[in-house]
Amino acid sequence: MKTCIFTEQIAACAEVLKKGGLLAVPTETVYGLAANGLDAAAVDKIYAVKGRPSVKPLSLMVPGPEAMDQYCDDVPDAARVLAETFWPGPLTIVLKSKELIPSIVRAGGDTIGLRCPDHPLTLAVLRESGLPLAAPSANPSGQPSPKTAQDVMRYFEGQIDAVLDGGPCGIGTESTIISLADTPYRILRQGALPAEAIADVLVEHMTIFGITGGSGSGKTTALQVLREMGALVVDADAVYHELLKSDPALLHAINARFPGTVSNGALDRKALAEAVFRDSAALEELSRLTHPAVIKETKRRLREHALSGGKLAAIDAIGLIGSGLDELCDRTFAVLADRETRLGRIMARDGLSREQAEARISAQLPDDYFVSHCSEILLNNASEEAFRYRCKTIFMEDIQHG
Repeated sequence: MKTCIFTEQIAACAEVLKKGGLLAVPTETVYGLAANGLDAAAVDKIYAVKGRPSVKPLSLMVPGPEAMDQYCDDVPDAARVLAETFWPGPLTIVLKSKELIPSIVRAGGDTIGLRCPDHPLTLAVLRESGLPLAAPSANPSGQPSPKTAQDVMRYFEGQIDAVLDGGPCGIGTESTIISLADTPYRILRQGALPAEAIADVLVEHMTIFGITGGSGSGKTTALQVLREMGALVVDADAVYHELLKSDPALLHAINARFPGTVSNGALDRKALAEAVFRDSAALEELSRLTHPAVIKETKRRLREHALSGGKLAAIDAIGLIGSGLDELCDRTFAVLADRETRLGRIMARDGLSREQAEARISAQLPDDYFVSHCSEILLNNASEEAFRYRCKTIFMEDIQHG
């Protein structure tokens, strides 16, 4: 067999594939060895030429996101979001396969990986042929992936029909593979696209509510409603206290600014209180140290939730506004109640006297602050049942119109 080298002969490349031949094609990562992904006999040639174990499935190159509905079942919204963001590009998305994909491509499984390569010549071949292309890297199994047409020829000259020479590949690392066939989603291969970048895009397409307000207002009820709706609830205050026990970098930074507040890797809360809580400037400096750490950990939890298939999250923080946490939210809700109602709740809940409850409320931000800074107000002066109904109604409306 003579292996042809094509440069811009797109129709000739498509003809090779339609006749069941093997064509090496360039991508932004490495060269792939392509065959008609709907032709089991053609795909079998890929396994034979590469010496690829038959238990390893192949992915399909496709021209765009529209191919998901052609070749896959039960496509989640997350798949469309990732495709719209990263295709063409080095991301393979694994989904439930339709039966029309030959078993040999799927290695007998029920899933298929789809990839849209970021190379104009290969995209042109995909469009010209009208075929999905089974296309692993164009190298014998166990050998380095080829970055040039010449690399492919050294491996397979005389064994494949043709090579489409699109110049050297820019990245040289295989695509990242993520399975969205089930939850939680899984990174099956870390490649050219960082897993964090994938998770960040999923987080951007989640609905994230910020919940704030003073003591006794009823934030707990609103957050419980969100949990029942499937939301991840991140308690920023709890995150802060966890970090003070577990984040060496944060403790080091605190001790560097406030010497003597950390001993043997543990925070001396009394010493820190004495250092900052009677000095507003020092308290602001402490916040500048702690807020970024809380935001970083909150983002990590949001990414984890997104990769689990989560679509809804809430951030609970009295200091939501001004800490930077509000910037992570699509909408911010201030839960408010009249003073007498709050006093009664605080006294009953915490066993405080009226005077003590008054002191607690007076030490907190006034309602006007929350009204002026939050997207929406949730008044909680009625029964718990009525407030729960109001919360769910408003949250659902925001999600539907979000």
